[in-house]
Amino acid sequence: MLSDVTTPQDLDDRFRESLAALATPPHRGDPTRPVAEGSALTGTQLLDLFDAQVTSRQLDLAARWLRSFGEGYYTIGSAGHEGNAAVAAALRPTDPALLHYRSGAFYCVRAAQADPSTPPTPAVPPAPVVPPTLSPAVAIAGDGPATETAEAGQPVEVDASGRQSALPDRAETGERQIAGAPDQPASGPVTAETDPPSGASAPGDRPDAAGTNPPGGAGAADDGSDAANDRTDAAADAPAVDPVGKAAGAADRPAAVPLADPRPATLTMAVSGPGDGVGPGSVRMAVVKRPVPRAYAEAARDVLRGMVASSQEPIAGGRHKVFGRADLAVVPTTSTIASHLPRAVGMGLAVERLRRLDARGEANRTGAEPEPTPWAADAIVVCSFGDASINHASATAAFNTAGWYDHTGLRIPVLFICEDNGLGISVRSPQGWVATALRSKPGIRYFAADGTDLVGTYEVAVEAAAWVRRHRRPAVLHLTTVRLMGHAGADAESAYRPAAEIAADVARDPVVATARRLVDAGLASGAELLDRYDEIGWQVRRIAEEVLDEPKLADAAEVIAPLAPRRPVRVALAVADAGARAAGPDAGARAEAFGGKPPELAGPLTLAQSLNAALTDGLLNHPQMAVFGEDVAAKGGVYGVTKGLRDRFGAARVFDTLLDETSILGLGLGAGLAGMLPVPEIQYLAYLHNAEDQLRGEAATMRFFSQGAWRNPMVVRVAGLAYQEGFGGHFHNDNSVAVLRDVPGLVIAVPARPDDAAAMLRTCLASAAVDGSVCVFLEPIALYHTRDLYTDGDGEWLAPYAEPAAWAGGHVPVGRARVYGVGSAEDVTIITFGNGVRMALRAASVLADEGIGTRVVDLRWLAPLPVADLIREAAATGRVLVVDETRRSGGVGEGVIAALVDAGYVGAARRVAAVDSFVPLGPAARQVLVSEEAITQGARTLLAR
Repeated sequence: MLSDVTTPQDLDDRFRESLAALATPPHRGDPTRPVAEGSALTGTQLLDLFDAQVTSRQLDLAARWLRSFGEGYYTIGSAGHEGNAAVAAALRPTDPALLHYRSGAFYCVRAAQADPSTPPTPAVPPAPVVPPTLSPAVAIAGDGPATETAEAGQPVEVDASGRQSALPDRAETGERQIAGAPDQPASGPVTAETDPPSGASAPGDRPDAAGTNPPGGAGAADDGSDAANDRTDAAADAPAVDPVGKAAGAADRPAAVPLADPRPATLTMAVSGPGDGVGPGSVRMAVVKRPVPRAYAEAARDVLRGMVASSQEPIAGGRHKVFGRADLAVVPTTSTIASHLPRAVGMGLAVERLRRLDARGEANRTGAEPEPTPWAADAIVVCSFGDASINHASATAAFNTAGWYDHTGLRIPVLFICEDNGLGISVRSPQGWVATALRSKPGIRYFAADGTDLVGTYEVAVEAAAWVRRHRRPAVLHLTTVRLMGHAGADAESAYRPAAEIAADVARDPVVATARRLVDAGLASGAELLDRYDEIGWQVRRIAEEVLDEPKLADAAEVIAPLAPRRPVRVALAVADAGARAAGPDAGARAEAFGGKPPELAGPLTLAQSLNAALTDGLLNHPQMAVFGEDVAAKGGVYGVTKGLRDRFGAARVFDTLLDETSILGLGLGAGLAGMLPVPEIQYLAYLHNAEDQLRGEAATMRFFSQGAWRNPMVVRVAGLAYQEGFGGHFHNDNSVAVLRDVPGLVIAVPARPDDAAAMLRTCLASAAVDGSVCVFLEPIALYHTRDLYTDGDGEWLAPYAEPAAWAGGHVPVGRARVYGVGSAEDVTIITFGNGVRMALRAASVLADEGIGTRVVDLRWLAPLPVADLIREAAATGRVLVVDETRRSGGVGEGVIAALVDAGYVGAARRVAAVDSFVPLGPAARQVLVSEEAITQGARTLLAR
């Protein structure tokens, strides 16, 4: 016996040994009956799940084979975790699922559930009528008598015409036979199109005893998707194959493990006949052969395409190897740790909110954006992860948030799946730690199962899913699993695990355990299951050969195409339409929301007041919009920006969250994915750094890794930047935005003036709704309540609020700057943003008194930078002073100077930036921040060159 099973060959050899050691069952069990007393899982379903497990295992072997000659790029596999097939079977194919990287079997089952071409699991058919003269032989016939019979206890093969003949003895011919389940009625010609037997329900109406949909069973996705029908049938276009299973014309590549027989993968289907007295529940079998369900082959093709970075991979298009497909409700996750868990909680919150809106008929109001979620009203969100991930801050945040909301009475239907193999690469989870930690999560129901026992896992998963679906509350299913072949790639487990421990894991191989269960139930012999393993292995190998020749992403434009599409004309039209509705059919509701005093009649407003009015108009215009964060509801925000919104729109649309930025953004991530338009608030910029990966790794990547199939519309309001008087310290005066500017596709808006703030917020909301943009709306705290510009009481920093009819004319497109001319505006160009705009205008006034004309360019957008405007305004004077209130290193000024140089600017340029320091408390802050005097002196120095 092997004791160091760390390579594909080792695992394959041990698997073969184990199946060869299984005794041939003395009688055949009825596959239409439960596999165990009290179980809802039938033999048919168990055979299907075994196929899913084997497909997943063969994918892992194929990944290592592809990597061996440099054609595969991902080898984190599912070996040892194939028990998650039972979890998928216990769920509905319309339940949104966020899967970790060891979910191969789950993915195969989900694909079969949702594939309309997969035959449904039939109800138990009536026993076939067999003439006494043929007894004890089994006959299958059409309307007339059987034409051939077999000896008692001998399988019968049925050809395409419905004729039957005795199968040769396996010992003589080596013919593969695996007892499966009937796809056809027990009488009549056996064809792929035969109707269900009398009394059986039609496809789509046959849930199993637990009300769930196992693979091949009822309840396939009914969302009108044609994706599965449009997918190529792997068996139809199979290439010519040589005697060892290599596709003809393929490159000279190492042999796959195992080398499988080149015949098409088939499963012999058992049809019940009268018992022959061999044992309780025994039946004599007539068998017909059929291919492995197409959905499994196509699921394998999806995964293999991801492994080889094929541009035809259905979700990420070669950008990453992920489990995901929109028509399967599988949302791609791109991290091996727990960063997707906060999103799952947000999705649960949104699913439940939308369910309640549906019940009230409010979810699909005219003009609602974005499109409503296709998920069923009673859907639950499923999220899987490994045991090591429970220690991650993101997981802690997600569990805490789900429990916190449950404690408050708010329902979040999320089923967390922790697949516990006891290791995080080489670091062990302490014995008992995972169970103790998960059991202790307040507000989260705990379920546990042995993930190597498919039948037991299915029963517990059915119970857990039903509990979450019924109560709309969070639960966790703790599956104990094993990890086979190490973490990934060349990971040599023997370097950190004793041989006995590795061997103990191999002895618990879940695929072997399922095979043993099938043999014990009389549904197949070990030899038949091994044949099935080889046949599926051949099919996976053949598909792997095919996808190797598929195209890869060929240029940068193709790579970034789905990243962050911009449709400025549509965004402008959306803003114009909103104005037209607010001025027309929605004018009455708008007047009521503002208490009869619309903001355009209130006189000049501050930045905070203008934002409050724009948020009100946004909530009126976007029925799916929700504003949430710390202190935004009853208090109205620390700075009063959201004051009165909850009273106007209710607690369902404006609500307080717990104090955790990861959870706030996670709620926004899930809500946006579910069809809402979330506007979360981060109370201070410095607090965003606690949770920035939720923007970088989760929000901004969603379109990129799903080719636009999923999107994350979101406008994150952040109070930030420095210059707060009387309230200091680096947490409340943070001036670092470098991490945001480094996120591809992220829109970063920084309004300085009240009129810009309202217009830019409307643009961000429209861009999120139209293009699915992820926007960060950075609001300068020091300018919230500023009223004056040059002298006390001049009121020149205030601005009127535009009436709805003027919104289209005052639209501010993403990436367009604003220019102020002071004096002759011919001598120097000052490029700045945020607080720098007010300081630059004050400095320009001083310079004007000295006869120096200045152009002040307010960037307004830090990403994308308004490059065209910068080049034009820089060329107008030939002298550029960049005023950057962020830090000299990693600050915005670096990007501005680089953009000018890249565009060929050859004039003079100089920077004034904050010192590379955290912002200290009180007057000391003036020593490290940009001042008006520094701007004035910088301009003089530039002019003196």
